[in-house]
Amino acid sequence: MATARGLRHLLTCSRWRRGRGEAPQSRALAAVVPGVSQVDNNSDFLGKRPHRRHPGVLQLPCVEVPPALAAAAQFLLLESSMPNVEKQAQALANYLWSRRLPVEPEELQRRAVHLEEKFLENPDLFQVEEKLREAVLRTLRKTTYHWQELSYNESLSLVYMAARLDGGFAAVSRAFHEIRARVPEFQPQTLMDFGSGTGSVTWAAHSAWGQSLREYVCVDSSAAMLVLAEKLLKGGSESGEPYVPGVFFRQFLPVSPKVQFDVVVSAFSLSELPSKADRTELVQTLWRKTSHFLILVESGTKAGHCLLMDARDLVLKGKEKSPLDPRPGFVFAPCPHELPCPQLTASKPLACSFSQAYHCIPFSWNKKKQKEEKFSMVILARGSPEEADRWPRITQPVLKRPRHVHCHLCCPDGHMQHAVITARQHGRDLYRCARVSSWGDLLPVITPSESELPLSPAEEPPRS
Repeated sequence: MATARGLRHLLTCSRWRRGRGEAPQSRALAAVVPGVSQVDNNSDFLGKRPHRRHPGVLQLPCVEVPPALAAAAQFLLLESSMPNVEKQAQALANYLWSRRLPVEPEELQRRAVHLEEKFLENPDLFQVEEKLREAVLRTLRKTTYHWQELSYNESLSLVYMAARLDGGFAAVSRAFHEIRARVPEFQPQTLMDFGSGTGSVTWAAHSAWGQSLREYVCVDSSAAMLVLAEKLLKGGSESGEPYVPGVFFRQFLPVSPKVQFDVVVSAFSLSELPSKADRTELVQTLWRKTSHFLILVESGTKAGHCLLMDARDLVLKGKEKSPLDPRPGFVFAPCPHELPCPQLTASKPLACSFSQAYHCIPFSWNKKKQKEEKFSMVILARGSPEEADRWPRITQPVLKRPRHVHCHLCCPDGHMQHAVITARQHGRDLYRCARVSSWGDLLPVITPSESELPLSPAEEPPRS
């Protein structure tokens, strides 16, 4: 169980302890700026481990949904006798992936004013105000994204299960693995899943912390989704024994401000809210309900990434302090800093996303045995950032070339770095750690502080 000392104790205990003796020469400090950046090996973290198992490796092997969940999903689809499930599932998956954010009323008003000013440049065409208004509305309808709220009834819930159950399970499993790998002492007892849908978060959490979790609270506004999730837990029936004990379903968030959960999850749910105000209110509520970790997951698109960065900034800059839990928040993953996201401030903004391989549920139409789930995530924790190691995050696939490696890194100083690492310039340890690392891993390197940077010739002190 997570102790009352909180996350600080857990994160401190999880660090690699310093050895009593000196690090062996084969594990010596290696220099991403030659001679300046160093492998974070102060505590001889490699020990007798090979480089392919350095502590920054967070890659999760190909994920497979529990056999009981796959069997229950197949049974429910066969029992429903729904026609054209394959086409409907593919259409829904494509729609969810391409979905954009709804346009805010303020932005819509700004566009309308701009169009009106543009049309008035030619007053002869719009002498009547009514015609001008009709032209503005007609143009807005053509150029504005028409966001629609999805209402999940029984049939659409089954289609969503067929389209997203295994992919959603894979994404959330990767987020849980990040916490387990870096804080192995953390043993949560309670979890809340907002927008629980088919219950994939519950199954993933049970696979990760089934020995310690005692209570799972699944919140979803769709009664049909809650019924489907409960059936999946009971093997496809309404009266069987649940595969995961201690699961509670409800349509509304717990009202009491005193109720907190060790882990709070919202996976692919922020994009279902119609306005920024609704998202702001939800994120604030979820953070108040968080005792240790708040995990937010969205599609690996620009829209999904922007949603998560807005939520991240809201928690970090939030001045609202709960009298029951005044501890501040910091970014546990994936960012190694609390600064603005460099991916969004770049000249060509990119989505910060990750990829997780998974075994597909063997539905009759699934020709591929494995697929990749592309997603974005942010994990916020209670405490202070000094409690966690801040190593650069690899944000793109590692390019391995003869005798050198290309790594795109998000660094603790809030900047992106394209590092070309060689054994000759940076040392054998850093080169081998980089070569065995993957997209989403941490590179165990100490980046240089401003005081450590080599002086330019103009700054060198005069010789005596």
